[in-house]
Amino acid sequence: MSITDNIKTIDAEIASMCKHVGVPVASPRLIAVSKVQPEDRVIAALEAGHRTFGENRVQEAEERWTALKEAYPDVHLSLIGGLQTNKAGKAVELFDEIQSVDRVKLARALAKEMEKQGKFLPIYLQVNTGAEPQKGGVLAGNLSDLHAECKTLGLEVAGLMCIPPAGDDPSLHFALLKKFAKQEGLEKLSMGMSADYALAAAMGATDIRVGTAIFGARDYS
Repeated sequence: MSITDNIKTIDAEIASMCKHVGVPVASPRLIAVSKVQPEDRVIAALEAGHRTFGENRVQEAEERWTALKEAYPDVHLSLIGGLQTNKAGKAVELFDEIQSVDRVKLARALAKEMEKQGKFLPIYLQVNTGAEPQKGGVLAGNLSDLHAECKTLGLEVAGLMCIPPAGDDPSLHFALLKKFAKQEGLEKLSMGMSADYALAAAMGATDIRVGTAIFGARDYS
């Protein structure tokens, strides 16, 4: 199928699942994860009318989207990968939201840059629901403190994001994220990827990050 067909199929499956289970989110936002994808595939998605994209790395996003955002000014770009504090300024300049805030030092760097640039982006707090030492994300026990610090800094915390451990039942992690969001009084849940987006939709995701199911397999060579 074409990229246009892939997007239509995913949108239809998400909408059908939401209707089937009666979740309050009728149409979760589909974030097309364009990392490491050839430019012709990304342009195909743009030409299909899709406008919400996610990137993992600031440098790659800068190389790809600086020109494309001029050609498609209504693109909404989310940073969904880890962010180093020394790249906070470029991230604020380039992106429309940041979904991977996981520590106070990063929150402070972003707040400083947003004030400096006069550009105030919504953020999501990334939660390490599997407590994996090699993965980014705040641990559950530190989430409330990080959220409180972000609010003190004047940051707009829109919701929570997670990436379940490979091999785990993702529903357990989606349920945890939903529980944490309720405890913190947050509405948005960024969860679900190519292998489990329908499940995420059924469990109340408001943002679903899909890459290979839209664009095809990535070539890291």
